Amino acid sequence: MSMGKVDIDKPKYDQSTYWGRCKHFFLLTNPANLLTSSSQLDEAKDTVEKYRSGKLRSNQSIDEVWKSKYLYDSAFHPETGEKQFLLGRMSAQMPMNTLLTAGMLIFYQSTKSVVFWQWLNQTFNATVNYTNRSGKTPISKPELLTSYTLATSGALGTALGLNHLVKSMNPLIGRLVPFVAVAAANCINIPCMRRRELRDGVSLLDDQNHEVGVSKKAAAQGISNVVVSRISMAIPGMTLTPLLIEYLEKSGFLKRYPHLTGPIQILSCAFILLFSTPMGCAFFQQISPIKVDKLEPEVKESIKRAHPGMDTVYFNKGL
Repeated sequence: MSMGKVDIDKPKYDQSTYWGRCKHFFLLTNPANLLTSSSQLDEAKDTVEKYRSGKLRSNQSIDEVWKSKYLYDSAFHPETGEKQFLLGRMSAQMPMNTLLTAGMLIFYQSTKSVVFWQWLNQTFNATVNYTNRSGKTPISKPELLTSYTLATSGALGTALGLNHLVKSMNPLIGRLVPFVAVAAANCINIPCMRRRELRDGVSLLDDQNHEVGVSKKAAAQGISNVVVSRISMAIPGMTLTPLLIEYLEKSGFLKRYPHLTGPIQILSCAFILLFSTPMGCAFFQQISPIKVDKLEPEVKESIKRAHPGMDTVYFNKGL
């Protein structure tokens, strides 16, 4: 394909459709991006910067530019331009969550194991949140520590408390406890990490990307959507894998081959997360619309006064 002038700072695929968003996040969260060398990432960054400035060589195709752009987006902070810590990148979500999810599902009965795996999971979440922090409103160390402590405490309290309650129930119920703990931690972690937005609001944009106001209601909607997305990423792996193991145990397969229990859970989690990660990210539009009439009264009045006829504005919901 010959070079065409396109806006590479917008996603390649139509973000108004779910499958368009899925395609976008499949490229962004592709774990193969982690195998890209530092020099290749620097080359991708150079390609993107040259394309933006119109200095790219004429024989480079737009497909090559898009490939470089998604490599660039997967490894560099969108606001500061700094190369991100490897394990904090979105492309690390699938392999890291495979390890963490399998660990929580395999070692769900021992108190020491529950404490270790839930702590490790929240440490990884804190790393991701810090790596992808806003460059304009950075997360302070006290805020990061508070969020990390509350999320870890919530996950441990939920997991240990439920493990005690379900001891006499069907073993399948016990296998689902790690998912409930992870869901509870997400409900705590994300609002804590982004409480500045809840306090101060997020920028509202018109369809030309011009700021027209600031809203706390939009912030609350965006954070709620992210919580739903994060939990939805975890649901398939942390529910279907226990169901698979329960079936294999009842069928006698794992009684004959008990050494396969761990590998099967790891492979199941890896396969599911490969799809559930981008599909969960795609549930809501990154640049989300909100009706002006749903905003705070003072914000609504300000927008209608300055922009008569405007009925929808947009905001970045975050990831």
